[in-house]
Amino acid sequence: MTTPPPAGARFDLVCVGDVAVDVYLTVSEDDATVESEASGRRLVLPFGAKVACDVTTTVAAGGNSANVAVACARLGLRVALVAYAGADPAGREAVDALHDEGVDSLLVRLDPLVPTNRNFVLRVGHERTILVHHEQHDCHWPYLRPSDVPSWLFLSSVGRDASAYEDQIADWLDANPQVSLAFEPGTLQIARGAGALARHYHRAALVVCNREEAAHLTGLRPDDAPAALLDGMLALGPERVVMTDGSAGAFGTDGTCFLEVPVFPDDAPVIDRTGAGDAFAATLVAAVASGRTLEEAMLRAPVNSMRAVQHVGSQAGLLRADELETILSAAPSGYGVRALIR
Repeated sequence: MTTPPPAGARFDLVCVGDVAVDVYLTVSEDDATVESEASGRRLVLPFGAKVACDVTTTVAAGGNSANVAVACARLGLRVALVAYAGADPAGREAVDALHDEGVDSLLVRLDPLVPTNRNFVLRVGHERTILVHHEQHDCHWPYLRPSDVPSWLFLSSVGRDASAYEDQIADWLDANPQVSLAFEPGTLQIARGAGALARHYHRAALVVCNREEAAHLTGLRPDDAPAALLDGMLALGPERVVMTDGSAGAFGTDGTCFLEVPVFPDDAPVIDRTGAGDAFAATLVAAVASGRTLEEAMLRAPVNSMRAVQHVGSQAGLLRADELETILSAAPSGYGVRALIR
């Protein structure tokens, strides 16, 4: 049971993680090919050539945690973001973009010595490869006044060589046991293994990851049964785990009930899959933080993910609460959360 925030608290949720400018570049399928190999698919471009592209859109305040902050703000939560950006035009534009979305940016630090992160999203059709660069900010966990202590903290990627900063976050969570942690580990955090962030997994009220990430973290195989992967994730200590699995939908558990939900049927063509996972995670967090059950949260998360992929950019398609409920109310009869057969 989540403990309510202190009387007069301003935030339901504080998101923590990198913020970046995401530039979306669309390359024609005539100029790029996708090849399948045993290790996965490869995007192949002519080497030493000039390849034409279109700048399709730019997201001024992108990144996992910023995407989740924007999504949760649209869903009606009072949200703040803890992040570092450069004291450059891009950093100031990121702060303005967050403000326009209703995300409090008081805890975004503008670093005069290090520029704002920039990512480049190479789109071919509705698939993409993201070129990611993490600047090295000197990160320190900020002092939060009692009125700024939220009900929930959402944590994702916080950049390179961030173990000291992550330890500070874990220390703060230990000192504030009334705060529930939602953890969507980023690429660098996944690569370091579960042991490097054992305190965070053990402290989490909710962990969100995909099937391949769950296999890496637990030492199991990606083709192991969903229930086995969920059991492996629970063994790391979180109260609840939700694992996405692409077109197969998602699987979740609170340790007692094991659930599955299909993808929500597309009502328009898929344009760009960037941000689908963040939309899913944000909707889960917003629902649970608002007092809904895990089943109710899993029912809603695929709706926002479905709508997100119908737009270019990680935030353009994110729904507001009334829009999401309207779409859900018209769901096909076969859509719903079911018990997962173990």
